[in-house]
Amino acid sequence: MMKISDHLLQGDSNRKVSRVNSPNHSGSFGSGYPDTIIIHYTAGRNAASSINTLCDPNVKASAHLVIGRDKSVTQLVPFNIIAWHAGKSSYKGKKGFNKYSIGIEIDNAGQLTKQEDEYLSWFGARYTASEVYEGIHRNQSNISYWHRYTKEQIEITEEICKLLIQEYDIKCILGHEEVSPGRKTDPGPAFPLDKLRDKLLNAARDDDDGDDIITHDNVHGIVTATKLNIRSLPDVNSSKVADPLPKGTEVKIIEESGDWYNVIVETKGWVSKNYIKKD
Repeated sequence: MMKISDHLLQGDSNRKVSRVNSPNHSGSFGSGYPDTIIIHYTAGRNAASSINTLCDPNVKASAHLVIGRDKSVTQLVPFNIIAWHAGKSSYKGKKGFNKYSIGIEIDNAGQLTKQEDEYLSWFGARYTASEVYEGIHRNQSNISYWHRYTKEQIEITEEICKLLIQEYDIKCILGHEEVSPGRKTDPGPAFPLDKLRDKLLNAARDDDDGDDIITHDNVHGIVTATKLNIRSLPDVNSSKVADPLPKGTEVKIIEESGDWYNVIVETKGWVSKNYIKKD
């Protein structure tokens, strides 16, 4: 397994960790920090090009880690040093998240534009449907197209976040889109951010504390509330994935957990079952 030693990520026989020192950083974190992990996508051509950018002194940007699509992990800044990844940012009363957080960049092209049977990135690369995630961004209201993360990238990110939580006083895992809404869209809906942080930050809960999930096949319902919020997890405090569903909206119910249904309309998310009438 990977480990952290002297604020550096160490690889093992299965996972190589490289070091490329970025000049773009400030001093050490203040007492009690870092307490946050911020997840980004690179929006670049590949990991190597993004690493070059994040090490360019003229760019004035960096991150602590870059996770490639080839399962590579590269550390640019030690975890006890402030990297320049969050920019203008705020969340729950805190501003300027560079001085509070560890930044993880994941090699991913970001939002794509559909052109006939292909999907185009901002830098001109083309992707097939199998490489694309179709969904609604937490800060948007319409369906859009996003470059898929690899399964290995998500697994590596989870493993590293778990190590960081053990090593530092990490209390939050956030997306760049949450600390800089309107300015940034990463890591986007293709990354399972809500699921990852719920799993890692609430890992101390007993498995029996949650409700069992019941799977439904071909069950439909109609929204009975005037407006019904649709969320990423079956929890009133989880993020909204789309605009509220108006009364009369038809939904397909695919799962049930306690007082919640997981439904599909033009998106998928959890809603309170008290406001759904089954057909």
